[in-house]
Amino acid sequence: MARYDNLIIVLSETMNQPPYTLSPSDFAYLYEECKCCYYLKIKHGMQRPQLPFPGVFSALNARLQGTLIDKDLRELSPILPEGIVESQEGFVESESVTGTNLFIKGKYDLLVKQPDDTYLIVDFKISEPHEDKIAKYQSQLLAYQYAFEHPARGERKEITKLGLIIMYPDAVKFENQQAVINFPPRWLEIALNKDTFLQFMKEVHTLIEGPVPPENSNCRWCKYRHYGEQYAHIFE
Repeated sequence: MARYDNLIIVLSETMNQPPYTLSPSDFAYLYEECKCCYYLKIKHGMQRPQLPFPGVFSALNARLQGTLIDKDLRELSPILPEGIVESQEGFVESESVTGTNLFIKGKYDLLVKQPDDTYLIVDFKISEPHEDKIAKYQSQLLAYQYAFEHPARGERKEITKLGLIIMYPDAVKFENQQAVINFPPRWLEIALNKDTFLQFMKEVHTLIEGPVPPENSNCRWCKYRHYGEQYAHIFE
């Protein structure tokens, strides 16, 4: 208990002030993995150490998305929705979310203009295409929708469709002294549900405005924060 009390004393000296900036990409991972780590990041700016990310994935993602600018998604595959890719990896920022002291700021993958002049937001993933990805990334995509429809600045855009384009290699062949990898796309649509998103944001608001949440016993970063206390005597 003393260890936890000391943490609270330190945090009281580093507290950020509202409104708080939320990154949509944190909803799929950090928020679900550990509420304590999420709280520490948003309320106190305490970031988890970043692990090295293989550059090949970023390179693949950038090249795959970049080839679609100003093209119809159906040029990639007829199974994808109709629409012209208008922008890639742009930043978007919202007004304060209704009923909270939070706002959204993050980078989306693709913004697609549909034939009816409304927009589609696409999140591009190089991953195995399982249906559970829909629930995993729902809050992230809904956050982008909110930011586009309630922008802090600039023109409002009406979002009428959200979804994931998931690509995963399923075959490789060698020809002309090159390796040709087949990445068939799969489309997973995410339901538009503004009420669900606003309720989720109220839950996040309650978390951030409350006391420090309990540490997750399965979170290796929570454990890591205390290794110094356990092993400091080794260096004495």
